[in-house]
Amino acid sequence: MKTSQFIDLLSSDVQPVRRGIVGKALAVALVIGGVAAVILMLITVGLRPDVFQGAGSMLLLVKLLFTLSLVALGTLFLIAASYPGRNVRRRLAFLLLPFLAIASLGLGAILLATPMTRQDMIFGPEWLTCLMCIPLFAIAPFAALIWALRMAAPTDLRRTGAIAGLVAGALGATAYALHCPGDSIPFIAIWYGLPILLWTLLGAVLGPHLLRW
Repeated sequence: MKTSQFIDLLSSDVQPVRRGIVGKALAVALVIGGVAAVILMLITVGLRPDVFQGAGSMLLLVKLLFTLSLVALGTLFLIAASYPGRNVRRRLAFLLLPFLAIASLGLGAILLATPMTRQDMIFGPEWLTCLMCIPLFAIAPFAALIWALRMAAPTDLRRTGAIAGLVAGALGATAYALHCPGDSIPFIAIWYGLPILLWTLLGAVLGPHLLRW
């Protein structure tokens, strides 16, 4: 068989790739991972009784704004990174905005507080539980996101894995927020931010191995 005939054979009856398949897969992964994280939270630490009442509801809103903004921005990056040849580096700067916002609010709260209350604002109740639970709750979301991304063709596997880890960590933090008794902005900035960044680093390490195609 001649080379030209072989090329014609390979190119015949080629089906077009369905548009939006990556976005749909990521949406399914987010739902599955998020539900799994919430279920694990309910099984292990349980829902906070007054989570939707009083001042705690306002702090819950702050927690969810922080975590879900990271989920939304990270997902947009993952969709773009799933297609070869797309320049997504400029989008990374937007992922810093939620961290900068919560860090600024936390610093302002510490500066305005009295010296006697600052330590309680930073550590608060169950800070160690927060540090352990958020990474645990992020395992299922990360596995689901990797499953979805393997349907695509990302080229920068380390960066894509890092953002998958960030989104997974943010979903884990979202689930933990429904239990968390820590009601201060500095507490959220530190003990939510650190586990999310930890999963970002872990995703960067695992990405090249799990997303190789």
